Amino acid sequence: MILHKPDALKVAVIGLGYVGLPLAVAFGAKRPTLGFDINTARIAQLRTGHDTTQEMGPEDLATAPHLTFSDQAQDLAACNTYIIAVPTPIDAHKRPDLTPLLRASEIVAGVLRPRDIVIYESTVFPGATEEVCVPILEQHSGLELNRDFCVGYSPERINPGDKTHQLTSICKVTSGSTPDAADLIDTLYAQIITAGTYKADSIRVAEAAKVIENTQRDLNIALINELAVIFNKLELDTEAVLKTAGTKWNFLPFRPGLVGGHCIGVDPYYLTHKAQEIGHHPEIILAGRRINDGMSDYVASQMVKAMLKKSIAIAEASVLILGVTFKENCPDVRNSKVIDVVEALQDYRLAVDVHDPEADADATRAQHGLDLVMQPSKGSYDAVLLAVPHDAFRKMRAEDIHAYGRSPHVFFDMKSVFPISDSDLRL
Repeated sequence: MILHKPDALKVAVIGLGYVGLPLAVAFGAKRPTLGFDINTARIAQLRTGHDTTQEMGPEDLATAPHLTFSDQAQDLAACNTYIIAVPTPIDAHKRPDLTPLLRASEIVAGVLRPRDIVIYESTVFPGATEEVCVPILEQHSGLELNRDFCVGYSPERINPGDKTHQLTSICKVTSGSTPDAADLIDTLYAQIITAGTYKADSIRVAEAAKVIENTQRDLNIALINELAVIFNKLELDTEAVLKTAGTKWNFLPFRPGLVGGHCIGVDPYYLTHKAQEIGHHPEIILAGRRINDGMSDYVASQMVKAMLKKSIAIAEASVLILGVTFKENCPDVRNSKVIDVVEALQDYRLAVDVHDPEADADATRAQHGLDLVMQPSKGSYDAVLLAVPHDAFRKMRAEDIHAYGRSPHVFFDMKSVFPISDSDLRL
């Protein structure tokens, strides 16, 4: 089939979250681009230059003169290249939830025409694009893959809150359903990615490469988390051990902590789902997931033990948690394991307040039923847990954090922000 020329591509980005919006802005600086999202409130905010994810400021949006926004599916018909960047979460049973991806595919199929291209950026298991998404496109459009239209896969590599490693400065993996489609898709992305592109051998290779990027990180963090548990029993400071081991040139600089968010804590389950589907039980990957998923309960139990050692009455105690987002300097609370810590502490019948100057308060309430405390009272808590090392907390002095506690109290510096002498315990 004859594809559109590179200069004739009119891009639509479907899904304007942490992945889609930076992509839409980058393309909107170069060519006609439509940013589409079914969230009407999101579209209204973006039209006023406001991004609640804090990834794009008004000045960033202003760099994209060719970018328009819409929540009306019929507006997509003006485009010929559709990039789908919607979330791919897991359900309560830790199984892939492809509902947003399938819905987005149906919407695109409704406007798909011959010679068009559909590119997926959402993290999926190997084979999902061609085995799950393409049938939806064909069924709802009446068109046939590689005869009437082509597809591609270019996995996102966005790191929320990271102002150094951003979309254009990270090498972009591309792929296509035919050699010509692969070349055109690579050419399209090369126009916005200053770090360069890498054309994968196939869509399945690109899908697999993406899903193992975060699986590898998950396993490395799981190892360090297990080491932290061991070192705690040996009465060794994990941070001191890791700093010492880090003097070797090839020691990997991972640190213990809670593993949440919409990538590292989710993507491995996409791979294990596919592995089990083909008859293989992935022991190491699932073992790492069990360790990381269990860290919230471990943090809560360590906090309670430290309080008991100071003869603090647990039944009447109150705890202040500083930070609830899944990572530092980011407002995103999706799949935050700090929520699991809150619930674990509440199971001990502790009263828990949470303060986070970075978190989206409305999203925290809507997603987790948790109301944030805007200004915690000094001298009111039996324990303080520094869970997320936002810059706002790093700028504080240890005595400022201790001031939240009454006498006696426990300070758990979970991410080792302060010297060991300033806290009662850390991971």
